[in-house]
Amino acid sequence: MKTKAIRESLSLEEGQNVEFIPDCGNIGVIGQAVCGFLNTSGGYVVCGVDVRGTAIGVEGPDAMGKSLEQGLQQGLSPGALVSVRAHEVEGKALLVIEVPAGKDLPYAFENVIYLRTGQTTRKADVETIRDMVLRKQVEPERWERRFSSADMNEDLDLDEIQSTLKAVTASGRFRFRDSDSPTAILEDLSVSRYGRLTNGGDVLFGANPAVRYPQVRVRAAVFRTDKTGDTYQDMKSYQGPLVPVLEDVYSFILRNTPTVSRFRPADLKRQDEPFYPSGAVREGLVNAFAHRDYSDFSGGITVHIYPDRLEISNTGKFPEGVTLAKLQKGTLSVLRNPDIAHVLYLRGYMEKIGRGSN
Repeated sequence: MKTKAIRESLSLEEGQNVEFIPDCGNIGVIGQAVCGFLNTSGGYVVCGVDVRGTAIGVEGPDAMGKSLEQGLQQGLSPGALVSVRAHEVEGKALLVIEVPAGKDLPYAFENVIYLRTGQTTRKADVETIRDMVLRKQVEPERWERRFSSADMNEDLDLDEIQSTLKAVTASGRFRFRDSDSPTAILEDLSVSRYGRLTNGGDVLFGANPAVRYPQVRVRAAVFRTDKTGDTYQDMKSYQGPLVPVLEDVYSFILRNTPTVSRFRPADLKRQDEPFYPSGAVREGLVNAFAHRDYSDFSGGITVHIYPDRLEISNTGKFPEGVTLAKLQKGTLSVLRNPDIAHVLYLRGYMEKIGRGSN
């Protein structure tokens, strides 16, 4: 099987940037390729394909994937959301690393900055690095990276920080420098700098970020009829750290949507399933929280449940470079809030970058 057929099996279009690497244990080569993609327009690194374009596979893909993910997270600076997933192609296990276009240029791997030029990865020269740094100084800082007015001593939800620590440590995707220090944990997650919390950190770990940013509240309602009226079967407003709110809204949807019961020929027991696939509901909710425009103070997230449909809405237009057609094809995301998305990914709420829309 050659690279074109491998692309088709992995649903990677011909126009998407892909680097094929035979040795998944060569973290140096892989890290350079990932860094190059982060500093340009994003792409995919596929491990387990030899120089002839033949799938040779990966031994122990799950363990190798975790080791690779840890190595990338430790070697990349600043931190970035990089997804490592195992895929089987004609009986061979391959590791696919999805890399979005980075927002925090320049990125370095083991203190060296790399760029992608055509089909090759190279070290950035001095002039290119200077240009990248100057552009970063001129461009306005995105909302999630600006400093919050939250007090690090009074406004943090320490339980949520511990929950994140446990979830990330259990996943094996990241290793913290100092697990006993909440400040060090937040710094490692790129949501705190110079002893101050960023807006993204406030949304994720603030005890009540809605006090400072009312737009983070989530409104959920169940309507008795197809048209929006004054009679609600259930209505709630949620506020607090992002992940607990996400889970509460998911529970709201589950308890207010019916289940479908089926009897299968080979099983005497009734099978109860949600009316809407749980994976699709979680994907819709996670995307709403991860990709919404938090800078819009008049916006927010709404969940409306009607007798015949479920609507999840968030604030903001498509980022530049994203269209409905591209979403339907499952191309790489343009992350509006990469710091928030990174934490959601480390905690296991996001597994794919862009292709989750499929």
